[in-house]
Amino acid sequence: MARETKAQRHERMREQYIRLIELYPVAQCSLHHRNEWELLVATVMSAQTTDERVNSVTPELFDRYPDAQALAQAQLWDVENIIRPVGFYHMKALHIIELSQALVERFDGVVPHTMDELTTLPGVGRKTANVVLGDAFHLPGFPVDTHVKRVTSRLRWHTQWRKTNPDPVEIEKQVTAEFPPEWWADVSHRLIFFGRNICHARNPECEICPLRESCPAAPQFLAQKAEKEARKKYAAQRKALKGHQR
Repeated sequence: MARETKAQRHERMREQYIRLIELYPVAQCSLHHRNEWELLVATVMSAQTTDERVNSVTPELFDRYPDAQALAQAQLWDVENIIRPVGFYHMKALHIIELSQALVERFDGVVPHTMDELTTLPGVGRKTANVVLGDAFHLPGFPVDTHVKRVTSRLRWHTQWRKTNPDPVEIEKQVTAEFPPEWWADVSHRLIFFGRNICHARNPECEICPLRESCPAAPQFLAQKAEKEARKKYAAQRKALKGHQR
């Protein structure tokens, strides 16, 4: 792909995002929640697991502990038993109890709505804070998870794309500079949906991808798939010929 100017990259990003809007008209958080505290707790638990698995345990968790005050007084073993299916349940149980205690002690049980305050809570990093800002408070927030990292790198939406482990803060900075702040949460959601459904970490489905014509990474992946299919075909033919020789 020829070297782009900043203006050309901006235009390409906008055109690609229009395709993502067409592909995913509804952009919303897939973690079930009724308020900002539930979203905060669910997001902390979502690390290194699926949203579906988190959604499977939150009804019981929030039924037994309906607010920060209640969870702040919970027994660790009881919370562990409830959230065990999400994986890393000991550390996550500890985090959500401690963050509830911090909310009660420092914020009167109310979830704060600034990045600086949110990231002082146990288990809350910039990604989690951005989820809460964007989806609970409808403030500018652009969560960068593993899907956003991968998709934006393949699409070359930032200058970190050559790196094995690109800096999420730098990705956030560069991508958000291209879109209005009120779009940020929706842009992140659509990139996540796209990463989950089409642009997989392994075997991205470039042949059905609506962005393949403008994606810098697509030719390489398509060529790799074509080579793999050719090798399979060649191996099958050799096997058939050997069978005939017998």
